[in-house]
Amino acid sequence: MRILKPLFFATTSAFILASCGGVAPLTSTPIENIDTQLLKIGDISDDQLKSWSYTDLVTDTIPGMSVNKAYAELIPTLGEGIKVIVAVIDSGVDIEHEDLKDVIWTNPKETPNNGIDDDKNGYIDDIHGWNFLGDIVGENLEYTRIIRRYDDKFYGKEASDISESDKKTFALYQKAKAEYDKKYTTATGNKERYDGMLAQVSEAHKAISAKLGKEDYTAEELAAISNPTDKEKEEVATLTQMLSYGSTIPEFIERLEGGVAYFDSQLKNHLNTETDFRGVLNDDPYDISDAYYGNNDVDGPTEDKEDVMHGTHVAGSIAAQRGNGIGMDGVANNVAIMVIRAVPDGDEYDKDVALAIRYAVDNGAKVINTSFGKAYSQNPEWVWDAIKYAGKHDVLIVNAAGNDGIDLDVTPSFPNDTEVTNVEISDNFITIGALNYKYGSEMVATFSNYGTTSVDVFSPGVKIWSTIQLSQYKYLQGTSMASPNVAGVAAMIRSYFPKLSASQVKHILMDSGLHSNSPVILGGEESNVKPFNTISTSGKMVNLYNALIMASKM
Repeated sequence: MRILKPLFFATTSAFILASCGGVAPLTSTPIENIDTQLLKIGDISDDQLKSWSYTDLVTDTIPGMSVNKAYAELIPTLGEGIKVIVAVIDSGVDIEHEDLKDVIWTNPKETPNNGIDDDKNGYIDDIHGWNFLGDIVGENLEYTRIIRRYDDKFYGKEASDISESDKKTFALYQKAKAEYDKKYTTATGNKERYDGMLAQVSEAHKAISAKLGKEDYTAEELAAISNPTDKEKEEVATLTQMLSYGSTIPEFIERLEGGVAYFDSQLKNHLNTETDFRGVLNDDPYDISDAYYGNNDVDGPTEDKEDVMHGTHVAGSIAAQRGNGIGMDGVANNVAIMVIRAVPDGDEYDKDVALAIRYAVDNGAKVINTSFGKAYSQNPEWVWDAIKYAGKHDVLIVNAAGNDGIDLDVTPSFPNDTEVTNVEISDNFITIGALNYKYGSEMVATFSNYGTTSVDVFSPGVKIWSTIQLSQYKYLQGTSMASPNVAGVAAMIRSYFPKLSASQVKHILMDSGLHSNSPVILGGEESNVKPFNTISTSGKMVNLYNALIMASKM
């Protein structure tokens, strides 16, 4: 994500100002440098936490995107705006959710459930989007697939055994194998440890809760047990230690169960070298010429819809219906969510991502959200070609930076928009890091990736309250949550200022943001501190209020 040369940008800006008509420039004053703002000292309330990403840093001392301020002061003056289709390429979306059902895109050229490809786009009955995964839920990580793909060819061989034409692939195989071995050992050890802790705590809890006649006991009540047996002393010691972590024992058991399930999923899906999960699709993931597979079941194959939690949360942040008195409000009004299921529980295939982007472009999306990523890519050129295709059709792609707490300038993640280091392939791709609600040194989420040339801008991504499956709501966090916040802002700009190009919208998001020189902790490491304005291309945090003002002047 390189910065445009000042002279070029100045010339381009002059052209824009001269050529774009539409809404008259807003007369409101942009929010200025905020380094002089007071820090938020106390804890924020539950109500503030549920909507902290919409707060205003100057008024609330919380580094939100000034969404509420924009809706109160600017949007009433802008008229109706136009409907903008935002494609969510993700795990799927619960399209029947109470707060999303009225904002889901419906293909106007397709007759529902008639088994005919009415619009002749190759996807039969694609009413609300397309599911490139079919019934797949769990999947391998990319390095596991690399091992399975090349094990027969390379296992046990040295570099001297490899032909010149295979050396690059062999090096990839070796790197993947080293990564796999490390992660498999870690996952196996963690699974055994969590299993042991869960068994120990569950047994102790069962015995002590029966003795006390309650499950929500305190450490003081444990200490007050009279004449405990030796066994009970051991159980009390175990439970007292667990209570010191700040939650009740039933809550702690639930967390342990979640840990067991997580590492079990890693071993059964992510790190499983025996199973070809793709087989059920009857598709060759390494043949991009075959584009028509999957089905129209965009809310996934499982009855409990657990597998679409992530995509449903993303969709809600962008466009949960505003002002309906239920649930929560998304960032954007005037949005239709196009659902494209291409991200499993594991790493996405490059083919699915490339075709998903092309599907979104061909069916009218003006903004695409990509809240996913991986460390390895076997066919990045397919995704790069799709990004260029989106750029040629004036579609903006908003991409999550990733959650490894690393510098992407040093260690790249996929998808990205740089075939060659620091050289963009198209100016329609913007990568988003995650902010915490604590303004100051802890402002950057501990998990967020960063990078002066590889990350463009930051937005809220810690404890984001949004929709999940079966008309429920939940806090989730990650750059996956920061990206849709920005996609919502982008959709607002494209709704009220439709003459602006995808590239112009990208630079508005970056240039209109709030600037800060504050030193921030990166990767959760207190020894790794840099000024906030040096860890992304723009050095800023996205702000809807300022973005609308800048857009109006263009």
